[in-house]
Amino acid sequence: MVWIAIAAALCSAFCLAFGAHFQSKAVRKSVDGLELTLKNAGKVASNKVWMAGLLLMILGMSLNVFALASAPLTVVQPIGAIALVVTAVVNAKETKISMNRPTVMAILSCMIGSVGFVLLAVTATNSNHAVTEEQSHLIELILAGVVVIVGLATVLFHRKLVAIFFIIGAGVLFGFVAVLVRTIAVAVLGIGNSNFLQLPWIAGIAVVVAGLLGSYFVQKAYSKGPPELVIAGLTVIDPIIGIAIGASILGELRPDVPLIVSVLMVVAAGFAIVGVVALSRYHPDVIERRNQSEAEEELQEPK
Repeated sequence: MVWIAIAAALCSAFCLAFGAHFQSKAVRKSVDGLELTLKNAGKVASNKVWMAGLLLMILGMSLNVFALASAPLTVVQPIGAIALVVTAVVNAKETKISMNRPTVMAILSCMIGSVGFVLLAVTATNSNHAVTEEQSHLIELILAGVVVIVGLATVLFHRKLVAIFFIIGAGVLFGFVAVLVRTIAVAVLGIGNSNFLQLPWIAGIAVVVAGLLGSYFVQKAYSKGPPELVIAGLTVIDPIIGIAIGASILGELRPDVPLIVSVLMVVAAGFAIVGVVALSRYHPDVIERRNQSEAEEELQEPK
């Protein structure tokens, strides 16, 4: 069963990589250098390449869920990090952009940091499926605050926000979504003869709202940066947030965790996040966009 899970994780990595590539390509072509808004989002959604990318992303996530349910996290999670490398290679060949050294180092930092964090988290946490109603409501309350903050920031400062904002925002939102989906799944499996009204419907509503906003952020990120950034958000920020919620709110952190393990987890998480930030600043595509934007501003300045 483990080998089947490994094969599923590998297929998931490639599906996510090509899905992100296709969606990024479609978004750029549809908006044609303009800002992605709700008004032109319909044009993006009607693009066949974008739809193909969406189907690949859904397939990739489904395969990853199957892999996680069929094999230990220590086996599956490192394989998922391959998606970042595949995305970088595919995008570089498509756009004919050569990867500079800072970008390569940023990708390595993302992979090493995220994989290290997950592997350390496995030794420091215990799976706790008994999520109490109070814990679920606390997660929903924090998520509501996150949605309000990032939503207001998007409305008020949408012209000034860069790709990294949308990537981190999407990663945080999907991290909460993953935790709440697991909570809902556990509740559904254990319902037995109980009333369906006892299911965590508020959590379901929170998943829909956060999922839609996170998906919109992903599309915004496609229009503002390379697809590697999106994959970095999904493979780095998402699991870090999910594990952090499990450790801090759900009581999954073991009481006998050595101090050195805790310190190494913080270092690994920092390593991964620094990699994402570096990717958003030094990727050749980002540099080209920045130079083009500066050139346009100079032309618009009065002589």
